[in-house]
Amino acid sequence: MKLAIFGLTISSSWSNGHATLWRGLGKALTELGHQFVFFEHDEPHYANSRDWPSLPPSLGDSELVLYSDWAAIETRARRELATCDTAIVSSYCFDAQAATDTILDARRPLAVYYDLDTPLTLETLRSGKQVPYIPWRGLGAFDLVLSYTGGAALEALRSDLCAHRVRALYGHVDPDVHHPVGPLPHYRADLSWLGTYSADRQVMLQELFVTPARLRPRQTFLIGGAQYPEHFPWSDNVHFAHYLPPQEHAAFFSSSRLTLNVTREPMARLGWCPSARLFEAAACGTAVLCDEWCGLDDFYTPDQQILVARSSTDTLAALDLSDQQLQAIGRTARERTLDEHTSMHRARQLIHYLEELHSPPSPRPVSAHDYDASRP
Repeated sequence: MKLAIFGLTISSSWSNGHATLWRGLGKALTELGHQFVFFEHDEPHYANSRDWPSLPPSLGDSELVLYSDWAAIETRARRELATCDTAIVSSYCFDAQAATDTILDARRPLAVYYDLDTPLTLETLRSGKQVPYIPWRGLGAFDLVLSYTGGAALEALRSDLCAHRVRALYGHVDPDVHHPVGPLPHYRADLSWLGTYSADRQVMLQELFVTPARLRPRQTFLIGGAQYPEHFPWSDNVHFAHYLPPQEHAAFFSSSRLTLNVTREPMARLGWCPSARLFEAAACGTAVLCDEWCGLDDFYTPDQQILVARSSTDTLAALDLSDQQLQAIGRTARERTLDEHTSMHRARQLIHYLEELHSPPSPRPVSAHDYDASRP
């Protein structure tokens, strides 16, 4: 297959979770014999920290198209769509509306929407606010809608956004990038946490990380991430790594006895919401302590492959486990990850979804004229 992808970013892993996922998925699709072209608006925020200015040779004939204005690449986009089997628009795509109109006008490729931020999308909609990356008519014109979150989120996409065919396509990990490596002294910690600051998980982070750190002044705690405010409740034994590119994540996790996964509140409320960081840490063979949410046991078995924390008491109990116990949990989590949660697993799943719809391909009865993007 050839796919056209209109997404947030694949070129920069700075302060977003999209790039790493697209990189892993793109690599796996390439290994399966497929090809893609990724259209990305050239945002200054990402341009200043672009670690993939172009796609690596390992992605074959696939291509990254960086553009500053939709009008400048609309002709190119139409040309690519004329030869594509599938076109995907993702959440936070800068030109999601224009891309959707162009895809529907082309009519040939399957039209797919992939919401990598479903809980935040639904929360914003239900608060009465506009979601700029959702087409104004909702998702009913797409042949397939994919969600990074499963469970109740799938039904909500049907009821709130008129999606017809909805499937979960969860996060994943590239085991060639995330795997056990030798620990580094500056990342050593009894408990680590890797993630961009977000106010909607601060309460849980306070309970599961900050409070235990204050109660265990002789142990070392490490935070890695960006956008942490000055008023964050630091303590003397909490160290900070401002920004870690993906190639540093394996060393970060492998240097910890135990690492924490904290889910953003809207995601935890819906459940079935494993983060990419969860899979990354598990692929590195590090024991993971995770906040509790519905569906967690569909991905890892509690107490065997993952530890579950509801309060600071649970964090302290996990820290008291022996190195041998934590290492055993990490090993079994890594085995489960390699068996079920790699980028290759998700790529095969995506292709399966598309093949279900592709035989035989037929034009949709929807045109850009029916899909009036000028309406408010």
